[in-house]
Amino acid sequence: MTTTRDIAEPGPLMAGKRGLVMGVANDRSIAWGIARVLHGQGAELAFSYQGGAFGRRAVPLAQGIGAKIIVEADVENLDSVKHVFDVIRKEWGSLDFVVHALAFSDRNELKGRYCDTTRKNFEHTMVISCFSFTEICKLASELMSRGGSLLTLTYGGSTRVVPCYNVMGVAKAALEASVRYLASDVGAQGIRVNALSAGPMRTLAGAGISDARTLFHFQQRHAPMRRSPTLDEVGGAALYLLSDMSGAVTGEVHFVDCGYSTIAMPNLSALKALEQSEELEAAAEKALREAAQ
Repeated sequence: MTTTRDIAEPGPLMAGKRGLVMGVANDRSIAWGIARVLHGQGAELAFSYQGGAFGRRAVPLAQGIGAKIIVEADVENLDSVKHVFDVIRKEWGSLDFVVHALAFSDRNELKGRYCDTTRKNFEHTMVISCFSFTEICKLASELMSRGGSLLTLTYGGSTRVVPCYNVMGVAKAALEASVRYLASDVGAQGIRVNALSAGPMRTLAGAGISDARTLFHFQQRHAPMRRSPTLDEVGGAALYLLSDMSGAVTGEVHFVDCGYSTIAMPNLSALKALEQSEELEAAAEKALREAAQ
């Protein structure tokens, strides 16, 4: 079972805790936003990155906050993933938390119809974006004898149709189901498993979605807070889920999207503006038809 500190005591929330952050792409990625907050609250961090292209950005960031464990990991290769945890076992002996920020799909298939997704891309997307978390949870739990916390990233396209999200929405739905099953599997060990769902953000991953700018601006206009979350706000939510402050929270999807997930349709002023625009468009078309007669 996990031993929790008194959260009323002053001091960094993550002091004495060690964790692995997987999936930092650059200084604007959600994974880095989370890592920065965790480091600021006293956590000692290890990092893994997927491939040399990401490494060129991720490694300097990790080194900049004093990380001593920085390992390349290809989550499509189980031996590569095992190597990360072997290094952590050798260097630290144990682990307190993991941040899983890994997702990928062929951007050419994140447009058009979902039913046009190829079998090859479906399998590729599911392994990286969903099943990798299951394998990582199993390996991490072996190093969490005192309990721990695992966190993955999801998005609202898992439960509602979002244009241009397609197979990623299906993968995120499977990921969220995995969170619930994994939480049940490892809960008796004092290990918690949760997902964090941020709204559209200006990240490298988001840029891979066709017409991402349009989706981003729509949420900004129609979320109850009329904006999108900042990296620090997402990092703060992750801090809560990874720290002892959420000691009894597991199997959950936590939304950090300025309230957008609670909205069934755009706000009333936006609906009226849309209605007026449609009326003007209809009147213009009518005038053109009459002029042509």
